[in-house]
Amino acid sequence: MVLMVLMENAARMKRKRCEAQSDMCSPADWIRQDDWPVGIRNVGNTCWFSAVIQSLFHLPVFRRLVLSYHLSERMLEKCKSHSDKRNIAFMQELRCLFALMVGSTRRFVDPSAAVELLRDAFRTSEAQQDVSEFSHKLLDWLEDAFQLAAKGNNTEDKQHNPMVQLFYGTFVTERRLEGKTLCNIEQFGQYPLQVNGFSNLDECLEGAMVEKEIESLHSDNGVTSGRERWFKKLPPVLTFELSRFEFNTQLGRPEKIHKKLEFPQIIYMDRYLHKNLEQTHERRGEVKKLKEQLAVLQQKVECYKNYGSGPTKYPLADMLQFVLEFATTKPTSVSPTEDPRLAASSPTPTGLPLSETISKDTSEPGVTDSSEGLVSSVSSCQRTPIYKPFTQCRYPIDCPPHPAPHSITEEELHFVKTCLQRWRTEVENDINELKASIDRLSQTLEGMYSDNSLCQVPYRLHAVLVHEGQASAGHYWAYIYDHANQRWMKYNDVSITESSWDELERDSFGGMTNASAYCLMYIDDRLPHLITEDTDDETGQVLHGMDSLPAVLRRYVQEDNRWFQQELSEWEEQFCQTATAQEEFTTASAEPPNPTNGEPEASRDAPEAEQRDEEQQQEAPARQRQTENEVSEVEIPNVGRIMVRADADGYNEEMMLTPAMQGVILAIAKARQTFDKEGPEAGLIKAFHEEYSRLYELSQEEATPQEDARLQHALVYFFQNKAPKRVIERTLLEQFTDRNLSFDERAISIMREARAKLRLIKPEDMDMDEYLQWHDDYRLFRTVFVYLLNGLEHYQHGKMREALNYLTHAYETNGSLLKNGDKRGVDKSLIAVYRRKCLTALNDSASRLFCSGEEGKVEEGVAIMDEVVIPCLHLMSRDSSLSQEDRDAMESIRSHWCCCLGRDMDDSLQVKLGELLPRVLDGSTETVVLKDPPKVHVNQAHDLCSRLAAVMESIHNTSVVIVK
Repeated sequence: MVLMVLMENAARMKRKRCEAQSDMCSPADWIRQDDWPVGIRNVGNTCWFSAVIQSLFHLPVFRRLVLSYHLSERMLEKCKSHSDKRNIAFMQELRCLFALMVGSTRRFVDPSAAVELLRDAFRTSEAQQDVSEFSHKLLDWLEDAFQLAAKGNNTEDKQHNPMVQLFYGTFVTERRLEGKTLCNIEQFGQYPLQVNGFSNLDECLEGAMVEKEIESLHSDNGVTSGRERWFKKLPPVLTFELSRFEFNTQLGRPEKIHKKLEFPQIIYMDRYLHKNLEQTHERRGEVKKLKEQLAVLQQKVECYKNYGSGPTKYPLADMLQFVLEFATTKPTSVSPTEDPRLAASSPTPTGLPLSETISKDTSEPGVTDSSEGLVSSVSSCQRTPIYKPFTQCRYPIDCPPHPAPHSITEEELHFVKTCLQRWRTEVENDINELKASIDRLSQTLEGMYSDNSLCQVPYRLHAVLVHEGQASAGHYWAYIYDHANQRWMKYNDVSITESSWDELERDSFGGMTNASAYCLMYIDDRLPHLITEDTDDETGQVLHGMDSLPAVLRRYVQEDNRWFQQELSEWEEQFCQTATAQEEFTTASAEPPNPTNGEPEASRDAPEAEQRDEEQQQEAPARQRQTENEVSEVEIPNVGRIMVRADADGYNEEMMLTPAMQGVILAIAKARQTFDKEGPEAGLIKAFHEEYSRLYELSQEEATPQEDARLQHALVYFFQNKAPKRVIERTLLEQFTDRNLSFDERAISIMREARAKLRLIKPEDMDMDEYLQWHDDYRLFRTVFVYLLNGLEHYQHGKMREALNYLTHAYETNGSLLKNGDKRGVDKSLIAVYRRKCLTALNDSASRLFCSGEEGKVEEGVAIMDEVVIPCLHLMSRDSSLSQEDRDAMESIRSHWCCCLGRDMDDSLQVKLGELLPRVLDGSTETVVLKDPPKVHVNQAHDLCSRLAAVMESIHNTSVVIVK
């Protein structure tokens, strides 16, 4: 009961560094297990931060640099510019964050302070940041921060900057123009690579290193110009940015490239180094020749596979086989149109393969085989069984016999057979030889850069940053190699799990899903100090955990761990107290309990109390001016009569009638005695417990759709779907801050107290994305119910088109909710029954109108089909969980329209039917365009259950029942 504890410990929870413990309900879930890595909490679209920071933190050389960063007091005094102060502040926050990730007893840490500095720089607090943009900003800030520590800004000092030495390299750009070579050396940090047009990382690098040569338009000698890039100096940490986003000029928006791109665990960079220029040029020349040969061979194979001079081409070997089959069919001297055997010929016996039928026929009297076994004296409709690489099907009854020569001599047959068989063998041999040559060339190409001379600069994959989603939104996580334990780990915000290369491939290569690698971090495999852990200078032993931290950071982490242990103890104590109090409240009567019931004394925060006192002093004169005639009595159902001030701020009578507000008002009434004796804070806590217990008990009751308790209050929905306690408690606390509670002094005081408590909940205490998602789901659930209700009410009055539109939307929206649990949405069978009835009735109506032949009625029938029936059919056909009743209804509708083909109708109607029928039968390739229903209002709909009960009674009794 996190927020209950929060309300009872306001002063404690107001510390500057509020350590919220996520949405987990058990303290054991917050504790780090042994030396398992520490996660980073997502504080609102910050998965990009977690992915990059984890990949850097788990690089020991970088972690040492950050943790040992130090600026003297003299240097700090010299830093006057905003950028210098910002960089130093970020560096300090990063050091604290890294220190907690090393020695914290927490399972995950909160990065809010560092994230806020970055967000200020990006000038946004909501938009999800791009990994490459953030990485560039991070490296720039770190470089500037270390430059301050280097005490200089000249070129030589910058080269000694540890960030430059670790992450930056140089490349040479050579441009050949009219026989001259122009060189330019540039520095790079993260190297961008295009994804489109390439299948693996080496191809991407080749494409980035060499630009296609362009023939000069101003030279008579046809001199070509081109540009090549070569790495002059590679950094120890080599980062590749994979450009997976491109701007769609037609749509005017960015789009993600989901194309598959493979990358290895170890890549050799020798072939891209400037010092190997001549050797690489030689290899590239050989590769070019081999690829040209490969293209020629593949073209030859293609000619064999697609042979012919016409538009339609076939494999040459199959064509020779077909001719051989024709030649070996028994000749006939009768024209096919005059053959009397056509009438008497029988088809292949049902259920028997053609080969079995032939064997059966050849065993009958009068059937003989030639000495070569290639020609059989069978009936004119039979052929010798010859193996073919494709499926043979039996012929329909009305199919004519196989074509055959009118006459052929034994000599002719022997000659044709001999030639065709020899040619087919030659063709098959040629194809096999070509394929073998292609395989040899492919292997040679693959090994072109594999010899030892070009495998001297290995880089090992350290981290892969993955993006899942589209260009405008998505989620980031990282796969990072654990060098000490030689395993891959997956870092997904607070979740850290052991992984594998196979899982990394599935998530990172792309092509299959909308997840793919976005950034690759390789490290020089020849530099062991990059991944070596800290060691003691005197003993040489490896330092683990807190021992690896500087003294000041060790004390910081120890203090944070002490606070964490205290919070765990307080949690356990308060949890036991709350559990005891809940038992007492469950068994207590509606009358307020004795003040000595053991409720904890709520601690008060002095600054907050002073603020409330000032507000009360300011409003006291206004209250003193009120007289008796400014108060009126109002009857609230299920509550009774209450006194309402005439000037009540925000009072809304319709809102007061909702079940949620009635529950809050009743809870405040039950807390009257506690309020009078102990004050507003104790009154709020008492009312909060009362309403919490009532709603929990209500959520445990079984109910019909006509009495669905989820419609009365969001908390019933949350309880039944096991929402996090923080979401439940904040929702209820917000209920006590409603302006409509300003109807008397007691309610006003409790409302103000609730607002004060709500202000104490900082952004880091609550995952607001999760909180809002739960409320969005609840609004969606109510929307589904209102769609269903409107659909049934239209069905009740015979308005089938409107009813089907509502019911279709209800079913589709409800389906998205039910994916997360049966209690997330409405019983789908109830929606399906009436959707099916409306669909059938509308289809019958549309069919009658269409078959009438009258132009106006035909158009109306087509409109019904286009607007509601066909979209509904298409959506149903894509539903894998569709009931058998729905499938039968769909089949009946399709069969009905197919039967229309046999009816007599004029040509224009036949054309319309021809256009309509394909869309009725198959909508798998069409985009479903479903008409939007009229907007519905769900916030004030407190009578939904009674309306549903009335309409269901009307439908079953066939008489209209109206609820006012």
